[in-house]
Amino acid sequence: MAKPFIKGYKDDEKLQEDIKKLQSKDISKDDIYVISHDDERTKRIAKNADASTIGASEMGITGAVKGTFTKKGDQLRAQLEGIGFSENEAENYESEMDRGTVFLIVTNNENVESKLA
Repeated sequence: MAKPFIKGYKDDEKLQEDIKKLQSKDISKDDIYVISHDDERTKRIAKNADASTIGASEMGITGAVKGTFTKKGDQLRAQLEGIGFSENEAENYESEMDRGTVFLIVTNNENVESKLA
């Protein structure tokens, strides 16, 4: 599995604009994810931009069940690992989320950077 594209945002509006841009270039909603430390923020952005959140289908049942019994940081790291990032990468991204970053993740697509340009 190829490593997903990931980009951090502090500005929710810019994130939503970029999601719309990707969708206009035929990237499926099923390949566009939003993740942050704040569940409400994540859900709001995903709903407004018609994107996905990382759930049981991406993490596998074991990861999803395990995630329900852990602290938020552990859950976010498990979600990131479930979608294709290493343990070390997941720790780094989760640390960024602690500081208010929300991430756009795109799976199953190449050249995402050029589509956002």
